Amino acid sequence: MSDAARPTSERHVPVLLDQCLDLLAPGLEGRSEPVVVDATLGMGGHSQAILERFPAAQLVGVDRDPMALALAGERLAPYGSRFHPVHTTYDEIPEALERCGFTRADGILFDLGVSSMQLDERERGFAYSYDAPLDMRMDATASLTAREILATYSEADLRRILRDWGEERFAGRIARAIVQARQSEELTTTGGLVEVIRTAVPVAVQRKKGHPAKQTFQALRIEVNQELEVLTRAIPRALDVLSLGGRVVAMSYHSLEDRIVKRELAARSVSTAPKGLPVELEEHKPTFKILTRGTHTPTPEEIEANPRAASARLRAAERIRSRNT
Repeated sequence: MSDAARPTSERHVPVLLDQCLDLLAPGLEGRSEPVVVDATLGMGGHSQAILERFPAAQLVGVDRDPMALALAGERLAPYGSRFHPVHTTYDEIPEALERCGFTRADGILFDLGVSSMQLDERERGFAYSYDAPLDMRMDATASLTAREILATYSEADLRRILRDWGEERFAGRIARAIVQARQSEELTTTGGLVEVIRTAVPVAVQRKKGHPAKQTFQALRIEVNQELEVLTRAIPRALDVLSLGGRVVAMSYHSLEDRIVKRELAARSVSTAPKGLPVELEEHKPTFKILTRGTHTPTPEEIEANPRAASARLRAAERIRSRNT
């Protein structure tokens, strides 16, 4: 059975599911109608578990991918009016809540990066393990594709995104190889790009580090979807709409995402009092409390069940003070 034909519940194994639910629980339990935002709805695995465990909850499911919204909508149809799908990016959480008739959230979940569904849909070009058109759009209605980037970006810009978004050691060599290759023929498929990368990365490195295209594909995906720019806007806006006692849980899969989450949570969890002030005023006190010491990581059992969870890092925080007090 193809991936597309398999039931949604079989195609998606939610990462760190129990830990996410346990961290969200104190912000939801005891409220008459808690509001939860699944900022990265995907195929709805985390959302289904939230709706099951918290039967009074209203859930706003945000995703930029229309296909994900359709699949999750089928999966979550039994929950009726408790599920509110919204087609948008997760830096628009306040607007998504308003569209659904809510003014605040009591829990917000981010499961960042590319989804299982997007990796499994071969024709979308997210994976380097099989040949497909160079697309990589999370939202198929968007205009920029990986093919366009590879055809039009300068060598300097290609080097920059490979270095900054992919943390690729051989960014310069790969960028140069791409520019040379496109002079004779446009790169249109993932397989063609992989072959170009193989020519640029030393063979000895390829033997030691696994697939040589991994970091390049990450960098292109991030650039196509402007993921880090959106995330940089999204975390503070999400924290702003959390109710007192509400909680945010964020899972990231590479250091660039995790750094953005960590920085914003840390900034909200320390005093803003000027140095030397003899008394800390109420408005200087932290508005959030970090709930995770360092980051939670998947157990060996979870990684065996879902290999894509191996690099997951989980952080969480709770609002402990309103901005107006």
